[in-house]
Amino acid sequence: MESFSIIAMASIVTAGITMAIGAIGPALGQGRSVSSALSSIAQQPDERNSLTRTLFVGLAMIESIAIYCFVISMILVFANPFWAYVIKKAGG
Repeated sequence: MESFSIIAMASIVTAGITMAIGAIGPALGQGRSVSSALSSIAQQPDERNSLTRTLFVGLAMIESIAIYCFVISMILVFANPFWAYVIKKAGG
């Protein structure tokens, strides 16, 4: 098998694994955050605005992890840094 095919397959598989792991963690974290926030709002309804604001900031921080994983997977699929090395070795 050519090195081009191996690099392409490894890039696609790695991108898939990156997105799988990168989506599971934030999804579980967001579920726990929302659950805790709803529990807190049920116990102290007067603090609803403060809890909701804090929840949304926390959810944005958690979601940034998934976005970073998405960016890494897109780099691996569309702008793979190993292609230049493989093309250089194949040509020379």
